[in-house]
Amino acid sequence: MHTGLRITAFAAALAATFGAAYGVGKGVEPVVSDTAKSEPARHDGHTEESPGPGEGAGAHAAAPAGGLQVSESGYTLDLRTPSVTAGHRADLRLVIRDAEGRAVTAYQREHDKELHLILASRDLVTYRHLHPTRAADGTWSTPVDLPEAGDYRVFADFTPAGEDAENLTLGADLAASGTYKPHKLPAPADTAEVNGYDVELDGGLRPGAASELKLKVSRDGKPVTDLQPYLGAYGHLVALRSGDLAYLHVHPNGEPGDGTTEPGPDISFTATAPSVGTYRLFLDFKHDGKVHTAAFTVHAGEASAPDPAGEPPAQHTH
Repeated sequence: MHTGLRITAFAAALAATFGAAYGVGKGVEPVVSDTAKSEPARHDGHTEESPGPGEGAGAHAAAPAGGLQVSESGYTLDLRTPSVTAGHRADLRLVIRDAEGRAVTAYQREHDKELHLILASRDLVTYRHLHPTRAADGTWSTPVDLPEAGDYRVFADFTPAGEDAENLTLGADLAASGTYKPHKLPAPADTAEVNGYDVELDGGLRPGAASELKLKVSRDGKPVTDLQPYLGAYGHLVALRSGDLAYLHVHPNGEPGDGTTEPGPDISFTATAPSVGTYRLFLDFKHDGKVHTAAFTVHAGEASAPDPAGEPPAQHTH
């Protein structure tokens, strides 16, 4: 994963409307649900390099949304487990195949992992950031226990080995059988509570332009100033667009050990929304040895107006 926002990719999946939901993680990794609190987030729609602390968020070109395709740039996500049963633990298996159909077995490490797996329900109420293990034959696997029946989207965020290899986020549908009960997306809010922590959101998304998102973590009314690094950062932010689950993965401005980034209570991100719409934001942060996930629903307003001279605003790409 790269620093800065990548819309790929954590831009793969938004299919419902966003709201401020949060939940308690089940199984190995976090789950966010409106009925369960969660503990234990590129193609990055990861776009440009994020500005350093104190730098303004200038206009940045939005990268194409990620996670909307099962194949891209000669690579294909082969989801070997297309369906599971809700409420039952199962092994989710997948293989990344190259243009010749061969299983990929060599990857670059991004934020401590060779592959990041995001799983989200189409209503954006359930969310998980998983880290599967890879067998020698290239098969990735991880246990999952989905709380409710319905349609889900699986996103594989990875960079193949190779000097010129690009980061990709591929997506595939996963079905969870059982009695289906759709949920409404939580309404937009600038605060979220998860496992005794309060998280405040300052800022929002703008279509086609970079904007800063600041999140402040507190517990028992006191700022948390000793956040722990999680996957090489003090926080990870993923945004999914409601309707098609386009994937944006955002990383913080700054990182542990850079001499300027403090371990809380504030975590700053720069993000560019690919379009007007409703998005669901999922923030992963680690404290006292546990990973927690806070969720928010936000709207990206009208697209930026063109330059009066008819020229588009200056943009920077990654």
